[in-house]
Amino acid sequence: MVSQVNVNQNNSLIPMIESNLRNIGIIAHIDAGKTTTSERILYYTGKVHRIGEVHDGTATMDWMIQEQERGITITSAATTCFWKRHQVNIIDTPGHVDFTVEVERSLRVLDGAVGVFCAVGGVQPQSETVWRQANKYNVPRLAFINKMDRLGADFDKVINELENKLGVLPIPIQLPIGNHDNFSGVIDLIKMKSVYFSEDDEGISVSYSDISDYDKENAEFARLNLIEKIADIDEKFLEIYMEDNISEKNLIEAIRRNTLSNTIVPILTGSSLKNKGIQPLLDAIIDFLPSPVDLKSVSGVDPKSNALIERKASAKESLTGLVFKMTKDKFVGKLAFVRIYSGELRKGQNIFNPRLKKRERVSRLLRLHANHREEVDFLKAGEIGGIVGQKFFTTGDTICLENNPILLENIEFPEPVISMAIEPKTTADKEVLFNALQDLVEEDPTFHKTISEETGQTIIQGMGELHLEIIRDRILREYKVQANAGKPTVAYRESISKIGEGSFTFDREIGGEKHFANIMLNAEPNQKGSGNIINFDISSTTIPKEYFKSIEEGINDALMTGVLGGFALIDLKINVIGGIAHDTDSTDMAFRSAAVMALRETIKNSSPILLEPIMSLEISTPEEHLGDVMGDLNSRRGKVFDMDTLNDLQIVRASVPLSEVFGYSTTLRSLSKGRASYSMEPQSFDPVPSEMVDLILNR
Repeated sequence: MVSQVNVNQNNSLIPMIESNLRNIGIIAHIDAGKTTTSERILYYTGKVHRIGEVHDGTATMDWMIQEQERGITITSAATTCFWKRHQVNIIDTPGHVDFTVEVERSLRVLDGAVGVFCAVGGVQPQSETVWRQANKYNVPRLAFINKMDRLGADFDKVINELENKLGVLPIPIQLPIGNHDNFSGVIDLIKMKSVYFSEDDEGISVSYSDISDYDKENAEFARLNLIEKIADIDEKFLEIYMEDNISEKNLIEAIRRNTLSNTIVPILTGSSLKNKGIQPLLDAIIDFLPSPVDLKSVSGVDPKSNALIERKASAKESLTGLVFKMTKDKFVGKLAFVRIYSGELRKGQNIFNPRLKKRERVSRLLRLHANHREEVDFLKAGEIGGIVGQKFFTTGDTICLENNPILLENIEFPEPVISMAIEPKTTADKEVLFNALQDLVEEDPTFHKTISEETGQTIIQGMGELHLEIIRDRILREYKVQANAGKPTVAYRESISKIGEGSFTFDREIGGEKHFANIMLNAEPNQKGSGNIINFDISSTTIPKEYFKSIEEGINDALMTGVLGGFALIDLKINVIGGIAHDTDSTDMAFRSAAVMALRETIKNSSPILLEPIMSLEISTPEEHLGDVMGDLNSRRGKVFDMDTLNDLQIVRASVPLSEVFGYSTTLRSLSKGRASYSMEPQSFDPVPSEMVDLILNR
């Protein structure tokens, strides 16, 4: 028996309630098929009327010219579509490590995510990175094993890697019907039906039929395995299982419960490029991923009392929202992407920024669709939208009401690891370049700009070569500024190798007033990657507590520039162990200045060391070129820590200093006649070999 349905359903006029909302992200390694999957979702929900393709440069979600030319996602694009009486807000995120900031801030505001995995490549390095980011924010996830039509596709291998590499409990709720050229559809293990997708109308028509005799035994075994795994972890479902009274409804409810608690990850499969598997994926998003009301209340602090505040995802609560992205739009100007957690945001309303204690009026509200905008009168709890023209807001700021303020936890971003000098080709372009860089800094928290005190040059910093290349390209195309750029240089760090102490007395007369402070510090190495910690091991009788904040600010200022090459200091535990305050002459300025100098003395006495960023490299190369690739890695101070075989390719995993991989893509193409590929992500900061320190510091 075959039943057929047309599932192109656009229900955009349905009144929205919080339980009918889904805020999801599409996350994955580069080239796993995120944007292709997003494009099919937009098409089948009726949001667009033609399928855009990444390889043709026509993908709706990859709207930047740089994305279309390179065939990669650079910036996260947000859109809203509707499926079976539900509003689905989607953010398509980049897979390239240089743009990991887009994943970080998207996951901060999303309720659920779909991890897309290549059926051939499996769990790749950036897949692991984005999965860890989702773990950080406790985001419930589905996994979609894509590209089942590709030669070498292996559904079972990817599931094993999900379990072993990501530490999840994968629960397949579908099986592929065939693979490679024979991939024709999926088996739904909940409905126990085969699902096929018409090739006559780009997969719009979906047909359900009885499972073939060839696949039936395998499907029954997989369904039993699914049921037993759920029964093992869910007591409520175990009772139903013991009574042998399992229905489709209570199986869906059990899978949903355990997905929301992050106990399991339901697994679906298909081929986005071949228009197979997307409609069941949309059904699973509705069935298994959370609405705003399914999640815990959002928590923050009262900016006046620091008391903890919780607010539910309800329009009846007071307004709470988070600005998670800023961008400059050529049509509307400054645009803030915002997630509304509670209450309602209306056009013309006054909103409050508790960080700056400033009030602003909302002139326009937008619903977002990639680079297109739709003006709306309000955004409700759970929605994601845009605010136009806010002067004082920046990424990570909370929006609330002035008479009922709340301050949400800010978003943490990684520090840049690469830098280069940039200058305008003409004096007339100097101010335009400055304004362009300022706009880009506001938009991208991992992009920094500074002025070198020694040379007066403008230095830009980013997450990798591609990141800075895109920045340069945008300056040229969007701001029409011709600029010269130097070669990229590594953003080194400094730390210490032993415990040391230092002190400083600040005793000066400034503007006719005396300023006095004495501080004694010690510093010890902290665990790699754990950051800096400041402790006060003194009583308020030694130094009054009113000066602790100024001391901490001074220490943080000093941590920005080390003593070897002026690089930022990391992974230190700093203890304030002594000091002297004067009854009348001590000031905040004196303690802040004393803290800066005391830390510099402490670092000098703690055997300072230079650290360099180390990258984790995964290289896929035909075996005939393996020797050349390995020899090149050795010449770059690379350390191979794992090797594997995937079909006819050798997979080499190595750690290599960032300074040694500039221009690596060109070299790898040359060594392998264009047949090898690689991916790279930051791994750690490690000490620079002693014989190279003087060379780097030009001593």
